[in-house]
Amino acid sequence: MKLDLKQVLNKNQFVVNYRRMWPFVKPFWPIALLSLLICIPVGSLDAVIALFLKPYTDIVVVGKSMESPWYIPLLIVGFTTVQGLLNFGGAYLNAWVGGKLTMGLKSRLYKKLVEIEPSFFDKTTSGEVLFRFNSDAELACSGLLGNLKSFLTRICSSIALIGVLFYNSWQLSILAIVILVVAVAPLTKVKKLLKSLVSRNNTCMFQLNTTYNETFSGNRTIAAYNLQERQKERFNGLLDDVFTLTVAMTRRTAWITPFMHFVISIGLGLAIALGSWLIVQGSISAGNFVSFITALLMLYTPLKNITNVAVSVQQSFLAIERVFSLLERPCVLLEKEHPAELSGVKKGVTFEHVSFCYNKHVEVLHDINLDVRVGEMLALVGNSGGGKSTLVSLLPRFYDVTRGSIKVDGVDVRDFALNDLRQHIAMVFQDNFLFDGTIKENILLGNPAATDEDIKKALHNACLSDFIDSLEKGVETYIGERGILLSGGQKQRVAIARAFLKNAPIVILDEATSALDNKSEEIVQRAIDNLMKDKTVFVIAHRLSTVKNANRIAVINEGRLVELGSHEELMAIPNGQYRTLYNMQFKAPAHHAKEEKPAAEVA
Repeated sequence: MKLDLKQVLNKNQFVVNYRRMWPFVKPFWPIALLSLLICIPVGSLDAVIALFLKPYTDIVVVGKSMESPWYIPLLIVGFTTVQGLLNFGGAYLNAWVGGKLTMGLKSRLYKKLVEIEPSFFDKTTSGEVLFRFNSDAELACSGLLGNLKSFLTRICSSIALIGVLFYNSWQLSILAIVILVVAVAPLTKVKKLLKSLVSRNNTCMFQLNTTYNETFSGNRTIAAYNLQERQKERFNGLLDDVFTLTVAMTRRTAWITPFMHFVISIGLGLAIALGSWLIVQGSISAGNFVSFITALLMLYTPLKNITNVAVSVQQSFLAIERVFSLLERPCVLLEKEHPAELSGVKKGVTFEHVSFCYNKHVEVLHDINLDVRVGEMLALVGNSGGGKSTLVSLLPRFYDVTRGSIKVDGVDVRDFALNDLRQHIAMVFQDNFLFDGTIKENILLGNPAATDEDIKKALHNACLSDFIDSLEKGVETYIGERGILLSGGQKQRVAIARAFLKNAPIVILDEATSALDNKSEEIVQRAIDNLMKDKTVFVIAHRLSTVKNANRIAVINEGRLVELGSHEELMAIPNGQYRTLYNMQFKAPAHHAKEEKPAAEVA
């Protein structure tokens, strides 16, 4: 059977992981190489003490002579000092390279995070994102360099010490190496023993991080509903799970250390017995024996605690595997190698036989056909969960259609570059995300090159001018994380100002006023009316009063387009679904039937 060396190397976990990390090390490989080369003298100098003990023992201890080489103690001190200085230099370079490596890996992971498709976040918690994109990178890099440095130092030390062993007695050396192989054999099983437990432990850590995030973001809800005890019980339950798994990991691996102690003690005992016999036989001198035993102890002693190192190595390797499972994760939203250019919207947007499912077994949109002309306002109404938000999310390719196509000016949106497509679409959501910073910084996200005059115009159109003028620092006012220092209506208008600066030809309004009170809704609606001028607009709304003036209204129920027309056309359909929805919201109760004005609006 022919041995394929490349295949063997590909299966070697050590080789595969370090080969994966090479692109991150490559920019500063000379310094990385120097930090590793220092390991050679650091490890090799371990053998000096053991080697010098032979002449010292034979001449002084056995020969009772003071004519021993007087420089041996000085050399030992000198070599130890050099070893210490090299250790310091290696540690410093290792920390520098480790920092650079961690920065590079985190940067690549964050690039992957911001470019990853939105569907990834539908199934991933914030705790898992923090752990896999941050903590795993640190564990992978620190483990990679630390373990490689320890490994090389240990290898060089072991080679030097084994050289001392054979220099003193080949018979004793063979015995020592056999015992060494038996002692380290269980370490090959560490990964198998740990893998399932590490995976479960990481899941608990994800949940712990998520709980911290939820406690921060939901602190008012926790206080308002007196959820403190519930949160503490949940958190303590997760801590108990982590404790149980930690104990289980210890139980699975802790036996290796006493096993190695036992095997090594047998090796030492046999070495002493065989060495004593060889001294009596005259095969070796007392100096050979003392030098051998010293080298053997220096070789065996680190192995007694190697289990912890082996566990650390495996955890680091598992972290590397998780990191690269993210970095090598295929892109779901594929782009053409030579995309079509989108220079504007001149004709409109067409939905042709569009079907979509979040998973293979549940279709949420069924064969939808729509032709939205440029400059037209199309309103989407219907039952909650009917697929309205999903439909508009397909236009900027947050998801790709399962069947059919969406076209802008007759060109499939999948033929455009993602950035180009999304640059032509402005979105205002029900709960708009504002970043930590100032009002101006958040508005400029729509167009970083906007001038102060552009900003002033956007604020005016978003009905924010009076509010901004009332602030001491104006647009430089800090609004806190997620814009927590602003009211709901103010946050919506900041988002609308951001959309104004983007000046995209297509505007999507996803229930932009549904969470506001009547007064805030009136102001925000004026801002939205300004935003929609001369745009192709998609409006999702539960409050039908906001969509009466739409050019056309599409009624979507259970993922199907059931009605399409203007307000008047749909109201003329007997028992039509839009008419039913409208009457539910605006028709007065029976005992007030004579009142002309609607009694209430039901969201």
